[in-house]
Amino acid sequence: MDVTGAVTMMQREMRVREGAVDAELGGTIVERDRFCITQDAFLMHMEGGTRLLYRKGEGVTMDRAPDEDARDIALFMNGSVYAAAACINGLYPIHASAVAVNGRVHAFTGPSGAGKSTLIAELGRRGFPMFCDDTMLVDMRQPGALICLPGHKRLKLTTDALMMTGAAAQEQVATTVEKHFAAPAAGVVTEPLPLAELVFLEEGEPARIETVPGGERIRRLQDDHYTAQFFEIVRQPNKAERFAQLARLAQSIAVNRFIRPRDAQRFAEDAAIVANHLLTTSGTLT
Repeated sequence: MDVTGAVTMMQREMRVREGAVDAELGGTIVERDRFCITQDAFLMHMEGGTRLLYRKGEGVTMDRAPDEDARDIALFMNGSVYAAAACINGLYPIHASAVAVNGRVHAFTGPSGAGKSTLIAELGRRGFPMFCDDTMLVDMRQPGALICLPGHKRLKLTTDALMMTGAAAQEQVATTVEKHFAAPAAGVVTEPLPLAELVFLEEGEPARIETVPGGERIRRLQDDHYTAQFFEIVRQPNKAERFAQLARLAQSIAVNRFIRPRDAQRFAEDAAIVANHLLTTSGTLT
């Protein structure tokens, strides 16, 4: 399957219909605010009572609770359900937000709250279009370059992030999430692109970008985000397969770290370091 086919496949797999969904999957009863994933299906039982069942080849069945807010359902549909469907269909998820520069993807990763979306919003203000926010899907099934699928999520920002980046707040993301959607200032890229770089966001002084040494890369790439956990459960790679996968990722792209103080007064100055790095490494500066 080519990458365009992968995009079409995910669109097909995420078709939604309403219907009854049982609380059991693979012999496991799924209580509220819990999920279960198997090699061909995923069941999310939301706190409000809605059940979302994805089954490979059949799409998503939604058994909606009467009082469940549509925004909360969309949050899980675009998060857990989408990531599970991607893993079940062989795509590799990375907890990252990214921009596109000269036809290649530069992604930023770190734990929740590390500032990935805020940096993407600021880079948008500096002319770099958003490629994805929060979850990046990589197609590693074919030899050659690692190709990323365009993001399926809208940009989400906290109140502080909106103020720092000057982005205009749109509607609130969900009833349980104190973030608002925002339109990326430089627009959004919608076609698959090769992955060029992964940058880990860290706190420290002085602000700088430096290369992650080869021996450290594989350890760093072993993400503990729920999307990586989904992949491990579904694909069940042995140690040799997992190491080979991480080694390919580590060797195919640039792996750097962006170290900076978490200081709002320094935010624009530090973001300029990233912008200059992107222009330099992409060959835009001459």
